[in-house]
This record gives sequence, C-alpha cells and structure tokens, in this order.
Amino acid sequence: MKLQPDQFSTAITAYGAGWVMIGHERVAHSVVIHSSGERLDWPCVQFGDLSAEHFAHLVDAAPELVLFGSGSRLRFPKPAWIRPLVEAGIGFDTMDTPAACRTFNIVAGEGRRVIAALLIEQAAGTPVAL
Repeated sequence: MKLQPDQFSTAITAYGAGWVMIGHERVAHSVVIHSSGERLDWPCVQFGDLSAEHFAHLVDAAPELVLFGSGSRLRFPKPAWIRPLVEAGIGFDTMDTPAACRTFNIVAGEGRRVIAALLIEQAAGTPVAL
C-alpha cells in the first residue's frame, strides 16, 4: 500500500512569510505556477499592485482552475480583473497564499490543469528581485 502521494515537478514543498519553496528552490517573489511545470514570475509585490492585466494572461494557458493566493490574508480581486477567466469558463478561487499552496498541491496531484497565482508579499523595506 502506498502511503505517500506522488511528487511532481511543481509541488510546493514549503512556505513561510515572504517565500514559497517549489521543489528544492526557494522563491521570494510573486509567482505563477502551472501544474504542467511552467513557472513565471508575477510582477507584483503587494495586493495594491494588482490589475486586470495580472489575471488576463492566465486565460491563455487554458487551465481548469486558477487559485489566487492573495497574500498573508484573504482579499478578493475586483470582478473586472477576473472577468476574462469567468467568460472563458475557467474556475477561479481566492484564498490566502498558504491555503492556495496547499490546495494547488492537492489539485495538481490529482492530475488536473491548475494554475496557482501566488502573491508573495515582502515586509516593508525588504528588497525584492523581480
């Protein structure tokens, strides 16, 4: 009997304040992770940086579901920002970033086409490399 789930190349193996670990790599900036293995930097440092453009390009990957990790606390994007996803019939869910990391691993582990768009916030005065 198998007691441990399969690992996949984009598994989020750990997270903390201001970072996530993807496989064995620590990522300290906002990131978009595809269950297919593709990973893209997401040019936003705080929730106030977000706009419709941050979400619009996610439609092109044609996922079944987009999980938005809104940072250290739950905040919802403006409806206009996610309208292209809804119109394309792509599921969308918002949760804090730690919950989005856990949910991504479960859904991607099931073999589903999922994207996690994770807002990794930095403490004031922390330099950020994008």
